[in-house]
Amino acid sequence: MIQESLTNALKHAGPAHARVSMDFAADRLTIEVADDGRGPSTEPGIGHGLIGMQERVGVFGGALTTGERLGGGFVVRAEIPMDDES
Repeated sequence: MIQESLTNALKHAGPAHARVSMDFAADRLTIEVADDGRGPSTEPGIGHGLIGMQERVGVFGGALTTGERLGGGFVVRAEIPMDDES
């Protein structure tokens, strides 16, 4: 997810900075990749990279949210539940 998000930032954000953050909690892992670039595309639909990320996060029972970042740019956020066996 991180690699795909950074690749998307390089391809679509224009001149931008990107930040990767990870939060490890007892019950979940949260990963966020945010850039300060152009923001979401005005083209309709969702890209194949975002669909693939949704599928990969979904395999683990997680949720992926994407969209415009407050202050400009784009953000990808995954929340993946952790269980005692992870």
